[in-house]
Amino acid sequence: MKRVAILGPSTFSEEATRHFLGEDFTYVSYKLISEVFNATASGETELGVIPIENTLEGSVHLHVDWLVHEVDLPIRAEWVFPIDMNLIGYPNPDGQTDASNPYRHIRKVLSHQVVPAQCSRFMKQYLSEAEFEQISTTAEGVRIVSTLQDPAVAAIGTAIASTNYGVPMLQREIQDHKDNMTRFLLVGTEASELKSSEDMKTTILVTLPEDYPGALHQVLSAFAWRRINLSKIESKPTKKKLGTYYFYIDIADSLDSVLLPSAIQEIEAIGCQVRILGCYPSYSYTS
Repeated sequence: MKRVAILGPSTFSEEATRHFLGEDFTYVSYKLISEVFNATASGETELGVIPIENTLEGSVHLHVDWLVHEVDLPIRAEWVFPIDMNLIGYPNPDGQTDASNPYRHIRKVLSHQVVPAQCSRFMKQYLSEAEFEQISTTAEGVRIVSTLQDPAVAAIGTAIASTNYGVPMLQREIQDHKDNMTRFLLVGTEASELKSSEDMKTTILVTLPEDYPGALHQVLSAFAWRRINLSKIESKPTKKKLGTYYFYIDIADSLDSVLLPSAIQEIEAIGCQVRILGCYPSYSYTS
């Protein structure tokens, strides 16, 4: 079976990947996203899974930078998965419950750095007096809580982490928005057989020529008059020279189509550099 590198274990990445790929793969867990990228780039695993964008937080810029600057791993697929944040820990040991705040006994909360922004309402209402400590993954926070077994220390993480580490679920779905979704990318040098999808995407990087007035307008026009939909466009520094940028563009079309290759040729003709990160199937969430 092909090996797939994921952030894990017991993370949202693992939940999302098992939901999408099933059990026909061997999952290899790493604590850091850099390890996921390096394992896939070195051939230690054939594929890797990267959280790339969230409904609330937008792009995960560190992961985009790795994809663009550090490794050369084609995108093989993308899918979205709902992110349900859960308060995981131990109840008040004295058995007494404060009706206005049943979690007043919690003095420290462990989780990933993106969690406070996604659970701000719940944390403000019930955990405003608790210290937040940033951990590498949500699952690592739950693991630490299971080791400490201290009711004053809780974590915010996945339901699978609560089950795997045997820590009670104090409150389910504490995120601000119930339609909180994360987009994941499957990357790797080897393609994998996946279920069919009617939706295809192509991701490219476009670097504009220097001192070319109206270059960005011409780039966008090449797609616009062909009625090619750009589902995302972001400018990011090239890290080579101050004031120079590339554009990260997701296109809702396939390189096998008639119009997209000619659009790319048109923008190359005005001196733009184009790098194709992948042409791949896109999957919506199905429960």
